[in-house]
Parts: sequence; structure tokens; C-alpha cells
Amino acid sequence: MKTPLLPVLALGLALFLGGCVSYAPTIPTGYAGPRAKVRDTALTHSSSKVDFFCVDKVNGGNVEDSGTRTRVANQGQGFMMNPQFVDHEFPAGQAVKLTLRARTQYAADILALTNPVYEVKGEISFTPEADHTYAVKGVLGESYSAVWLEDTATQHVVDRKIEVQGSAKLGFWSK
Repeated sequence: MKTPLLPVLALGLALFLGGCVSYAPTIPTGYAGPRAKVRDTALTHSSSKVDFFCVDKVNGGNVEDSGTRTRVANQGQGFMMNPQFVDHEFPAGQAVKLTLRARTQYAADILALTNPVYEVKGEISFTPEADHTYAVKGVLGESYSAVWLEDTATQHVVDRKIEVQGSAKLGFWSK
């Protein structure tokens, strides 16, 4: 008995599209008012290891982050990685909830499996000021890890630091 082609194609398309990630906009369509910028940052340890400090979600919705952009841009480069960065714009004066994430990233998956990967993430709330730039900052290590947002002009922490006292090392199955 032959399998009808249309249901098989529809199932294949649904599975393919189900793997696609859509990103939430940070600026509403048609918005023309004052803006603020939030920058992802990183600490480069070597040509194959980088700690990324990123905006992971905005008001619960996924946004593109520098770790993902770097992974896509460097695919097929072996053990070499050139970090790529994302800046997010927000309407000034409107409260926003950000999920911040700090995570160790390696150029190749095999390096992540055989070396420590640290991660810390959490949510903060803030109201961006017009024409201000903010940066996601952090530190990852065996005894202390943290991620936070700071105003680049004053270096003041916005809302709070998200901290892990002790190890934030991920287990083998969490990498």
C-alpha cells in the first residue's frame, strides 16, 4: 500500500518549521520615540573559549543573543571562534523585564563536553532612560558567578546582580 505524499510532506514541513526560533521584537512596530540600547558583552579566554553575558529574553519572549549569533557565524570553523555581538534597542521610559544569562561557550561541541561550562541566569526589571547605553556584564568561575546589567556611563548596576555562590558548573547532560 502506498503512503499518500501530501500528509508526509505536511508532517515534514511541520517538523522543519517547529525547529525554527522566532525572536520577539524589542521595539514595537511604528515606534518613533526615544530609545535606549542594551549591549551583550563577552570575556574572551582563548580563540576557542568565550564567556558570553547576554540578554536571553525580553518580557518572557526569546531574543537573539551574541552566543547564538556567534555559533551561527562560526559554524564550520573548527576550534576557532570570532565572537559576534548583539545590541538591543528599547523604547525609553517603558518598564521591561530582562532575563540575563552568562554562559561559557566553546568553538566546538567536543570542547564543551570535555571542559567546564559555567552558566548563571535570572530576571531583572528596569526602565531604560533615553539615549542611555547599558551593558550586560558578568563573571563565571568555580567559586562565584554572576550576571548583571550596568549603565555604561556610570558603571552602576541596574536592579541587582544575579549571583551564584559556589560553582555554577553545568553537569554533562546540561551542556
